[in-house]
Amino acid sequence: MALLDTIGDERAKELNFISMLYFIKGQGSRLVQVKALEGRYPFYGEIETTPAIAVKSLARGNNTLIDKTVMLQFNARPGDSVKLGNINFVIGGYLDNAPGQTGVTAMVTPIVYIPMQYLAQTGLAQEGSRINYFYYYKFNKAADLTATLKKIRPLLEKEGIEFETVASKKQSIGRSFEDLNRFLSLSGFVALLLGCIGVGSAIHVYVREKLAAISTLRCLGVKAWEAFFIYLIQITFIGMLGAVAGSALGTCIQFLLPLILKDILPVAFTMQISWMAILQGVITGILISVLFALPSLLSVRNISPLNAIRLSFEESKTRFEPLKLLVYLIIFLFVLGFTYLQMNSWLQAMVFTGGILVAILIFYGVSVLLLWLVRKILPASAGYAWRQGFSNLYRPNNQTLMLIVAIGLSTALIATLYFLQGILISRVSLSSGKSQANIIVFDIQTDQEKAVVGLTKGFKLPVMKQVPVVTMRFDEINGRSASQAALADSVEKHGERGKRGEKPAEEDQGPRESSSRAFKSEIRATYEYQLTSTEELTSGKWVGRVKSASDTVYVSLDERYAERLNVKVGDKIRFNVQGTLIPTVVGSLRKVNWATAQTNFRVVFPEGVLEEAPQFHVLMTRVPDAGISAKFQAAVVRNFPNVTVIDMGLLLKLLDELLGKISFVIRFMASFSMITGWIVLVSAVRSSKNQRLREIVLLRTMGARGNQILAITAIEYLFLGALSAATGILIALAASSALAQLSFGAVFVPPLLPVLILFVGITMVVVITGMLGSRSVLHQSPLEVLRKDS
Repeated sequence: MALLDTIGDERAKELNFISMLYFIKGQGSRLVQVKALEGRYPFYGEIETTPAIAVKSLARGNNTLIDKTVMLQFNARPGDSVKLGNINFVIGGYLDNAPGQTGVTAMVTPIVYIPMQYLAQTGLAQEGSRINYFYYYKFNKAADLTATLKKIRPLLEKEGIEFETVASKKQSIGRSFEDLNRFLSLSGFVALLLGCIGVGSAIHVYVREKLAAISTLRCLGVKAWEAFFIYLIQITFIGMLGAVAGSALGTCIQFLLPLILKDILPVAFTMQISWMAILQGVITGILISVLFALPSLLSVRNISPLNAIRLSFEESKTRFEPLKLLVYLIIFLFVLGFTYLQMNSWLQAMVFTGGILVAILIFYGVSVLLLWLVRKILPASAGYAWRQGFSNLYRPNNQTLMLIVAIGLSTALIATLYFLQGILISRVSLSSGKSQANIIVFDIQTDQEKAVVGLTKGFKLPVMKQVPVVTMRFDEINGRSASQAALADSVEKHGERGKRGEKPAEEDQGPRESSSRAFKSEIRATYEYQLTSTEELTSGKWVGRVKSASDTVYVSLDERYAERLNVKVGDKIRFNVQGTLIPTVVGSLRKVNWATAQTNFRVVFPEGVLEEAPQFHVLMTRVPDAGISAKFQAAVVRNFPNVTVIDMGLLLKLLDELLGKISFVIRFMASFSMITGWIVLVSAVRSSKNQRLREIVLLRTMGARGNQILAITAIEYLFLGALSAATGILIALAASSALAQLSFGAVFVPPLLPVLILFVGITMVVVITGMLGSRSVLHQSPLEVLRKDS
């Protein structure tokens, strides 16, 4: 403290803790976050109040500022009195906005400001109270900050004190949105690929439909390269129009998203049009249009003038062209570069791009295998419609390869995005039920336990769970102490940087993740005889009781926590339980369901060890309605001012609203790529419409009925759609599993019902789209179609 009192040009202090606030007039209580302030706080931003001068009331006696939402909830007004701990405060005004406060904080634990000098009188700050101490410093010169950090860092790390600068705060905010950022980057990547597929397949069909026009131009003296540039100019202008329209739509959406995200973003946003981003979008759109049209446009040079006078012609043999190979290489590099800009990692960019290349090769192999199987396996005894439908798959000018690649790849990308969306949404969800507790009472001291239980039963409420909580720290992990771990981390970090000749990174101005960090945080553990329903033993053996002082103490750790600590079953950990050192052995690892509204712990001791340690207790109950809940909470606050009550019903409702907004954002962004995928899928099916007009007309000329033609078309597209969808979904399942583990750090469990719905839905879309495209031909006379075709 002597050191901290000497640094900085300006200083401020904040003591932060959770407590219950009691409204005397309305006789209601609310869980709040109390902030006791001292000094000129804040250095950045302002405390916004109504009236505006209310913030000055904190310096004029026992006044308080309370979050506006809570004031309206309890119909409180400035000048009313509230009770916090043992003393009453006068409400100085509405707290409209506080620095660092987000919509999340305001909903779950709204802020209440009080002057620091009145904190001791509340009786809430005493030995055993769980309070966060914040010290703020402002430096007029950046060089002074760097020198001070270099001086105090070793002491702060030794004492387990965390510290932050403006630079490190920016980085930590960025990390908190890492999953969402990865998902949005992936959405951009998927949208790019679907756009590429759409452009490539559309231009492929467009060029094939223009064969007669191109050959006629060649007869009139147009050179091969001139014909190529005629259609290249067309594609370029079409791409430019689409890119401009897309950039305009994206700009409009940019102004809508902050309105949706305002409750979860830690800062306020000022939106403006980014002309550089618009320019990048337009250029990207034009590049995609031109680049993915080139493989098909290059074939324009090979169209012979003789095609113009042939009534029909077979597809010309393609020959190897180095120019096309160069174009494909440029396409690969473009996708790789764009993916790197989205993911900011060459490894992930290579994995994604390589994965798409492998997927295309798989679909190509599937199409080749399909054509071979149809020729070899189709029995001669099959019905006419079945034989004609399957033979359409390998007829001259068929689109089997293009359709399987386009439909399959679109399916794979849509399904992957849907599965990953489900992973993200499941990670921001809580589970609750009618049989679970909806009121949690904690900070119950040992001498208050019986009285709180009696009060609960007096309201005829069930005591569903009583849990003791003991605070402690790690003293040694496998023989390594905090100082030894910090020294090892420092030697490793600076030694590696010294070898590479690097300077200290900017993030060194803030806390760094290291193996010694485990010693800095306080652990809240419990002891019990048997595990709860939210815990599942994954390795080792659970020992529920220590019979004598000489017995080994076997503790159980949450498996993810153990992984972060780099410990396993059989490793030794010595805990510092408020001055008493307790050696233990990791006896088991547990999988904890943290998504349930229950008391879960990272570290669980057996009975017979911590009973005499300083501790507080947590009680869980369930109230039937809001009226009884309000009366029960008010009674607890009046009789036990230090005890905190959490209304899980209210909390879950607020979190449900918040998570609903996050889920909406994820689905909102994913929907763009999914809609693009559906458009590409439908376009790919419709693109083969003109290719089969002549065949359908010939069938009608030979006497085929309309229902026979529709049956032939349905069989062809049913086989194409089912095979493409099944292959695409299988690739999506494999990709989602890999992405969940490598990029999002989650476990992917395939959802069976959505998989089935996707398969059936995509197959039906392919069949219906193909049949609708063919149905329109049935209403025209064969002679009319043949005249158009000729």
